[in-house]
Amino acid sequence: MENKGSDEVEKLKTKFMSMWHNVKYSWALKSKTPFSRNSPVFLLGKCYHFKAEDVDCPSEDWHGGSDENLVMGNVEAFRKDFASRLWLTYREDFPPLPGSTLTSDCGWGCMLRAGQMMMAQGLVLHVLGRDWSWPEALTIQPLDVESRTTTAAKRLVTSLQTSLQSNPRISESRQSLAPQAQASGSAEEADAHLKEMYHRNLVSWFADVSSAPLGLHRLVRLGMTFGKQAGDWYGPAMVAHILKEAVKEAMEPGLAGITVYVSQDCTVYNEDVMDCHKVLKAGKTSGETADSSPAAQSSQLSTTPTLPENQAVIILIPVRLGGERTNPEILRLEYCIGIIGGKLKQACYFVGFQDDSLIYMDPHYCQSFVNVSTSDFPLQSYHCPSPKKMPFSKMDPSCTIGFYSRSAQDYERIREEVSKLLEPSPKEKYPVFTFLQGRSADYGLSAGLSTETREWPFLRETRRTVPTAGDFVLL
Repeated sequence: MENKGSDEVEKLKTKFMSMWHNVKYSWALKSKTPFSRNSPVFLLGKCYHFKAEDVDCPSEDWHGGSDENLVMGNVEAFRKDFASRLWLTYREDFPPLPGSTLTSDCGWGCMLRAGQMMMAQGLVLHVLGRDWSWPEALTIQPLDVESRTTTAAKRLVTSLQTSLQSNPRISESRQSLAPQAQASGSAEEADAHLKEMYHRNLVSWFADVSSAPLGLHRLVRLGMTFGKQAGDWYGPAMVAHILKEAVKEAMEPGLAGITVYVSQDCTVYNEDVMDCHKVLKAGKTSGETADSSPAAQSSQLSTTPTLPENQAVIILIPVRLGGERTNPEILRLEYCIGIIGGKLKQACYFVGFQDDSLIYMDPHYCQSFVNVSTSDFPLQSYHCPSPKKMPFSKMDPSCTIGFYSRSAQDYERIREEVSKLLEPSPKEKYPVFTFLQGRSADYGLSAGLSTETREWPFLRETRRTVPTAGDFVLL
């Protein structure tokens, strides 16, 4: 009887905490992020300059970049590019997570959401290409606290009413990942329709149902094999390994031509990455193309066609820094898919920078469950209208950096260009991470790492005493 009573108390406690988090993260503050007109803004390989249109040349503090990526005075282009990135946030009222009764990830799932956003950007490069933008990006309404207050109050009342009685949950349905494109109208219209189809399919892969290959339910289930449960806090390194396993077991045809490599000990082993490019996942025959998306034919990274037996690789590099800091210049590279990490008590997805501030997407906003099984499900809640900035000095030193490599030729370019950015300054003893010839097995490293080693693969110095992401209270 005592056990039954304690279980009921625990369930009631969980429901009240869930209710509180749902209300807390349903508020959005009306605040504008300031941007300087005198400094370039970098966003995942693109550069924007907000000076007036009549200015003929960049300012003296311009740091470089190709001419085609420089947009003078075009704030709207930056807004459209930013709003086109996929935004994965807290959600509520989805089917219960594996091994729990939780129907919301408010208060604990922000690192998983940040990892989803980074993976989504890699898939956008893979499927649609970096130049893709959502045609409706500029129509998204800004988050407004007044417009959300009533909704938040209603959620609280509804949650209180349903907490004392059983409530049938939304039935899970398998999303349609391959709607038929109608080749009607002009070629341009047909292309736009095809890209919109890819866009919706990509979003559906991150749906909050157990059948979604990269959804929260799948990530939580895989996290259980690493000793994590729904409601636990996840670090950036743990999320990298969970994403790797999720892509590995995915059966969707759209994910057959891509895999994930996670570095060990802050080291990327060149031959391991090359092997990933060559080895196809189970069920994939050598006669199938590894990438049939429109971006495959117009990749900006490769000058030679991708061979049918090759597959793309998303490279995830967990780092825990001592005196070193991640060089934000990495976000200038078109094949960088961002950084997940954050500051104390918050996990974020970093996508760019201006001067000494990082630009990020914030998952700490609770939205309602979206049923993606319908062909016209709403997309607005998956795109963020408002960028945020954080001083680089406030970024927690533990993070995971991501890159997208379409082919072995692309990887060689990535290795060369990133290595130049990683050269340590006179004040630093080591680079943030390194590229090394050979395979990890050549150095006696085992793939079967413990959970603790996966979470914190490499700590160079012990002099740092401030808390890091291992102490995250991920709210």
